[in-house]
Amino acid sequence: MTSAVEANADGLIGPTHSYAGLSPGNLASSLNAGEASNPRAAVLQGLDKMKRLADLGLPQFVLPPHERPDIPFLRTLGFSGSDAAVLEAAWKTAPSFAAAACSASPMWAANAATVTPSADAADGRVHFTPANLVTNLHRSLEHQQTKRALDALFPDPARFAVHDALPSVGHLADEGAANHVRLCADHGAPGVNILVWGREAYEPWSGAYPARQTREASEALARRHVAARPVFPRQSKAAIAGGTFHNDVVCVGALETLFFHELAFEDTEATKASVRAAALGLFEPVFIEVSSADLPLADAISSYLFNSMLVRIPGEDRLTLICPTETRDNPRSHAVAERLATSNGPIGKIEYVDVRQSMRNGGGPACLRLRVVLTEAELAATNPAMRLTDDLHSRLSAWAAAHYRDHLAPADLADPFLLDESRSALDELTGLLGLGGGFYPFQRS
Repeated sequence: MTSAVEANADGLIGPTHSYAGLSPGNLASSLNAGEASNPRAAVLQGLDKMKRLADLGLPQFVLPPHERPDIPFLRTLGFSGSDAAVLEAAWKTAPSFAAAACSASPMWAANAATVTPSADAADGRVHFTPANLVTNLHRSLEHQQTKRALDALFPDPARFAVHDALPSVGHLADEGAANHVRLCADHGAPGVNILVWGREAYEPWSGAYPARQTREASEALARRHVAARPVFPRQSKAAIAGGTFHNDVVCVGALETLFFHELAFEDTEATKASVRAAALGLFEPVFIEVSSADLPLADAISSYLFNSMLVRIPGEDRLTLICPTETRDNPRSHAVAERLATSNGPIGKIEYVDVRQSMRNGGGPACLRLRVVLTEAELAATNPAMRLTDDLHSRLSAWAAAHYRDHLAPADLADPFLLDESRSALDELTGLLGLGGGFYPFQRS
């Protein structure tokens, strides 16, 4: 077994962070639609969460925000003239498309890609496939820029394979690592890859909310990455109907432990049996199931207990669950979390982080990060400028304070000055993260 660590690559929250309510099925996003956001507080909360993980001894990387508003997208729709004129015309005649072009949703890096570590890949490389995110227009605009970011962070083709997204069709709808859990005895050991899906490609779907991941997309990812020991459980239809748009809203796992709500899977017993069979001879899975009686689905969603980060801190034997403060504020989820910490089970500590700006748009601590298992050699081959240090945290915090607004209503997204402010911020950011010239479309035009 090769020694390895689990690193986190978090999406840096962008200057257009707003509550536009663009995501059907994401109840927090819909509930807060139209309210004013605070992009400066949002990015600082995200940076502080990253630093918290880095201070705990876990490798932490920064993924840059995407260029927003996405003027090139609006130009493909026939809008022309100066960039400011394109933005103005789009908001006047096609406001839903303009809103999609302004979304800061790439901040949720759990949707950036699906990752297979080298221990599970036949060619011994770490594989990444950016998610096509075709279910929602605003997110379907992300995958090409996501690939550029992953190429920048993982530049060595001998150690990393960064693929293109799956074809952007509903039959292969892919939402990335938000529907993927890897279990293993140790990060560097062979593992079991749990790829959860919500519907089949040709299945008639009549639910109130979309099932965002197809079985065929999950299977294609496993084939493309030549990922060992894949398991393909179905997401619970009841959970989707209740507002569980991704499986990571009701399920999280680390090492041997799978922590989940009883409504996470359509057939829980079959899922556990499949995981046990795949893990046979490698490790014994540990299942921690929370009942609806202890935590109703509505409380699981509002508190985001399961959209927490389950990590092993260096030097500690038991796992730590890093929850949003909303978990602490909800009596039911807080009681579940405290029982975990006082039990003799694999989860021995609960910590809380403030990511309220993200939470109000439906993204908890786990939504903000992409987990990547890396050996020492692979870690050394990453872009060092994108790894969070105390110095980079300080410089990014100062950068955000200088460039981000502290109040942004959805109507402000039409402000051409916001376009200029965002580009100025991103232009400076490319230097801070060692991304080079031409990383963003506006830098190449």
